[in-house]
Amino acid sequence: MSLEEIKLSKYGLASRLPSPVNRMMASFSASFRDGLDINLGVGYVNERTMPARDMAEALFGVLKDPARYRLPFNYGGPRGSTNLIHALRRHLLDNHVGGLTAPVLEQNEIIIGPSGATSLLEAMGQVMEKGIVITTDPMYYIYCEYLHRAGFELLAVPEDEEGIRLDLLEETLASLGERRDAVRFIYVVTVNNPSCTILSNARRKHLVKAVSALSRRAGRKIPLILDRAYEDLIHAPGVPPPESALGYDEDGLVYEIGTLSKVLAPALRIGYLVGSPGPLLDTLIQKTSDTGFSAPVINQEIAAYMLEHHMTCQLQRVRAGYREKAVAVRGWIEEYLFPLLTECRGGQAGFYFYLTFRRTDTREGSPFFRYLARTTGDEQIDGAAGNRHPRVVYLPGSFCVHPSGRMQKDGQRQLRLSYGFEELEQIRTGIRLMAEASRYASLQ
Repeated sequence: MSLEEIKLSKYGLASRLPSPVNRMMASFSASFRDGLDINLGVGYVNERTMPARDMAEALFGVLKDPARYRLPFNYGGPRGSTNLIHALRRHLLDNHVGGLTAPVLEQNEIIIGPSGATSLLEAMGQVMEKGIVITTDPMYYIYCEYLHRAGFELLAVPEDEEGIRLDLLEETLASLGERRDAVRFIYVVTVNNPSCTILSNARRKHLVKAVSALSRRAGRKIPLILDRAYEDLIHAPGVPPPESALGYDEDGLVYEIGTLSKVLAPALRIGYLVGSPGPLLDTLIQKTSDTGFSAPVINQEIAAYMLEHHMTCQLQRVRAGYREKAVAVRGWIEEYLFPLLTECRGGQAGFYFYLTFRRTDTREGSPFFRYLARTTGDEQIDGAAGNRHPRVVYLPGSFCVHPSGRMQKDGQRQLRLSYGFEELEQIRTGIRLMAEASRYASLQ
């Protein structure tokens, strides 16, 4: 007698097929050949930016001070470590992050997620009523794909050089008519992933006004979730320091999510949220408790120690390292790819460039993709079985744009190039191979 399969929820059924990033990460972990294949796609943080010695010092510093760092290997509280929250507050104020002031921070709370910034975003999708989420196009594909599987409807608004276009946001809201009441929250990455477009201060301020007006029309609070994952990595000279939207939020709508993954180490899994106290924060705290009581306390205490003793120098070092790489990579894009492109975004912050080709299809399975994956079937291109030529991993733009949005066709000719993980010579080789792949694709 055969048994029926296990009954799954709608989310479970939608999760049976792995997401694009799930497939890419699985492939990278299983078959990537270090020193041979070239990772320009999976957004790993460069190993040399991680302060291993300082974190070793932090570990012993925590263990030697049990009066301050109590029970670091035990369960913690769902709001987060008191030491870490205090250290974050001091870091934000002392380093003038976002221009935040003590009065603004006193009106808001800081909470720590159970497993990085992504866990706070996932919690938002759990505790919010299902409905419409408005975001930027291109969009943060990992979170937006999750929201889709969780049952939300996504509407993506194209960006320009200053971030999400507010004229198109108003047009999108107007087109909803009565369905505007179904908008649950607005989600914007302030240094966009994948494009690394920096949300300008003027655009940020007007975005808060637009969401406030939307909330007043609806008669209820519609949160503006600002994901500042890469904001600490603005490294280009002359870029105006970003202003925190909390400073001009009169209605308690703004929630800013930050992370220490990009500037310390992803494995610490430290993500935090700054926002006004109320029902949403209460539910997020309970969700952390449900997930596992708290983030690992030892990781939180190490992060607190790092913020207090090493963060200023660490930020300077990381920004300088990524700036050096961004300048070199931009030069190689110009050398090898510029005649093939219509647009190149990024290079001022984070560690991505977002490229739009004139005619080259970059989707999975395209000739361009197969050339770089060494799956063309031509041994001269691919190499012999068991001894493949170097492969290049990249993120196709079709993963990053809304599948039925305004940028759907553009996304077929786009890709995200990461300069975070690999060293410079590997990146240069990867860009040169992309030029070869584009020429190969033009002949197919």
